[in-house]
Amino acid sequence: MNPLPLPTPTPPAEAAPRFGLIIIGDEILSGKRADKHLPKVIELLKARGLALDYAEYVGDSPDRITATLARAFTSGDVVFSTGGIGATPDDHTRQCAARALGVELALQPEAAALIRQRMQELAKEQGSLYQPDHPDNLHRLNMAMFPVGAQPIPNPYNRIAGFSCASVHFVPGFPVMAWPMIEWVLDTLYPQLHQRAVWIEQSVIVFGAMEATLTPLMQNIEREHIGVKVFSLPSVDHPAYGRHIELGVKGEPARVSPAYVDLLSGLHHLNAKLGPELVQK
Repeated sequence: MNPLPLPTPTPPAEAAPRFGLIIIGDEILSGKRADKHLPKVIELLKARGLALDYAEYVGDSPDRITATLARAFTSGDVVFSTGGIGATPDDHTRQCAARALGVELALQPEAAALIRQRMQELAKEQGSLYQPDHPDNLHRLNMAMFPVGAQPIPNPYNRIAGFSCASVHFVPGFPVMAWPMIEWVLDTLYPQLHQRAVWIEQSVIVFGAMEATLTPLMQNIEREHIGVKVFSLPSVDHPAYGRHIELGVKGEPARVSPAYVDLLSGLHHLNAKLGPELVQK
């Protein structure tokens, strides 16, 4: 099978870059472990003025993982994939990534060197002789088998690297490893995107209104204020406000301010009963 060329990671073409997250593992879908990656990735992106556009949960099904990764590779989005890059029978992500790209798996020299270095350190700590040809050590090298053309992502925890294929980045499922690796990718490969567009949200609590009544106003705000997103968050049992709708706009500060003025004007025109106003940066 002839390997396909893998481009250097580049930001998506649209003005606001899209970021995606793929969380792989039966243990998440079965409830055996609770996912911690989604809120953390949102936090890491937000700290850099960025936002997560979508997330997917995928079990340990090779066909489903392959299909999900194939979409990620063709999307042009910056996508992080967590989990399944180990070397046990239930780890399929490396193989599925290669299959989705139409390339083979091959030993990545830098990743292999880091694993050998780690094994030498462990042998020294245990007071034993490092045996590179020992079956256990040879097995560990499987974690350096990446799709041809992939580049390593350093792992500060134990030197077992993740890898990048174009703008899709693969890290382990363990948060203690995955999170600093995701930060490294954001800060090393995409610094030009940081704070590209600082967003704010302005909203107001609306009492006694129906979303159907507010929809024409929401549509008009988005039509008149290009680049602003309108959001509606209904609640039926809020501890402080009870039944209400949080209605607001979000986007770049210069765009949000006039859009919010028009939103309030429209609500007053509808004789809506308004509560506290909220601002989130």
